[in-house]
Amino acid sequence: MSPELAGILSGLKGVAFHEGRKGLGKESLRVAASGGIAQTPHPQALGSALCHPQITTDYSEALLELVTGTHVNPTDVLAELLNVHQFVYQQLEDEFLWVASMPCVLDGEKSIRIAEYGSSNVGRMKHVYRIGLGYRYGRIMQAIAGIHFNYSPPESLWGALAESLGYSDHQSFRDRQFMGMLRNIKRLNWLVSYLFGSSPAVCKSFLPAGGAGLEAYGRDTWYYPHGTSLRLSDIGYSNRAAGGLRISYNSLGEYVEGLRHAIAAPHPAYSRIGTHRDGEWLQLNANVLQIENEYYSFVRPKRVPTGNEKRTSALARDGIQYVELRSLDLDPWAPAGLTDVTMRFLEVFMVGALLSPASQNDDASQAEQDENLQSVARNGRAVGLTLKRDGKSIMLKDWASETLESLTAVARLLDASAGSSAYSAAVNAQRAKVADPDETPSAHVVAAMRAEGEGFYHFAMRRSKASAEWFGNQPVDAASSATLKASAEQSLSDQAAIEAADNQSFDKYLAEYFAQP
Repeated sequence: MSPELAGILSGLKGVAFHEGRKGLGKESLRVAASGGIAQTPHPQALGSALCHPQITTDYSEALLELVTGTHVNPTDVLAELLNVHQFVYQQLEDEFLWVASMPCVLDGEKSIRIAEYGSSNVGRMKHVYRIGLGYRYGRIMQAIAGIHFNYSPPESLWGALAESLGYSDHQSFRDRQFMGMLRNIKRLNWLVSYLFGSSPAVCKSFLPAGGAGLEAYGRDTWYYPHGTSLRLSDIGYSNRAAGGLRISYNSLGEYVEGLRHAIAAPHPAYSRIGTHRDGEWLQLNANVLQIENEYYSFVRPKRVPTGNEKRTSALARDGIQYVELRSLDLDPWAPAGLTDVTMRFLEVFMVGALLSPASQNDDASQAEQDENLQSVARNGRAVGLTLKRDGKSIMLKDWASETLESLTAVARLLDASAGSSAYSAAVNAQRAKVADPDETPSAHVVAAMRAEGEGFYHFAMRRSKASAEWFGNQPVDAASSATLKASAEQSLSDQAAIEAADNQSFDKYLAEYFAQP
């Protein structure tokens, strides 16, 4: 542990560290009984994808996103997510949820139906945005699923931290600390990939021609023999087509300005696509990013916008509210897609990133971070793998061990606050993975494939059916089911009201949206 971190921790005893707010957003593909991506529309029994607060869609009609509220106790977050899953399963007919991050069998681009959100201007905007993503990156990339972990520190921490560092507790101080936290997370994002990556393989239908160093595994699978996460690699979810995009995390002002510039700056390749063809929209605009959501960073500062407000406008006005970590693969053995242990480790990781000193980012350090993440995503389980830290080589094993040692002290503070030992246990559980790469989730996926003599598709299909069976055997939480049913019905009414209230053209609606500062 660095002397700086030790000094900060010593001044924060008595803070209710465990009272930080946690929430999850989990993506899962709906899959037909045949094993291909579902071709059915978003089930009406699940409510409106536009208005339901907990059940929506991401890119496609088949890509569900299940959202929890925020809770102090990770167990409560998981319980809520499991209840939402069970409600979804109650409404599905001859379909199930795919438990892996990399998709099921795909029959080309046209097999992926773009999500629909109704006839309102806001619904059309969401749909056209997705049409644009398809032209820019291809629909197949958008079939990848993951989990987003949202975290905001306990309110009691801010005053104590400000006093410890000699500042006043106000939003500018919080924003500065948040941005340092984000830089630290970016620097260590490779560790999340190593510890929790579980997508070393994919069905050949995702990438028929292969590439990027992938090797064949049987007749139907591509994989990285020592990889951790295809999802986080350069064949996964990225803005690679907008090459050279650099958004500064050195301050909130620079971050917001970088996004605003990207949303306003034309991109030659996207200009060639155009915005219309035969009277139909192809994309919202021809700029580097259509809207802020298109920036696929694996960690982002967030603020809930008001109404149809731009996310950058909300951030610039009111500052950072929470941090969204987007680098988690789905755990194919966990019914919710992740475990309580994983959530507790991530909370320790977030707190450690907030409290540790953070250096400024430049192009060289950003390139180093990108290179480290790609190295781990492709080859993280290779014995003796080295990474770059401040321009010098360091073995992954050594850096990971140092990081876990520092996080042990943070875990003790969380345990002392919560009156438990669960946070320390969560950190300790990661040590076995660092000591032996065969203990990582990605290694377990490959081992399971080999044990059954199957490729990725058959492995993921088997695990998905086992998960569906598990949910079918669980007792129904009647109260939760009734609440979700009522929310579904209310969301359909809310969508109808939005559509009825529209009083301007789509063109004017977009013009006013993009005219926001």
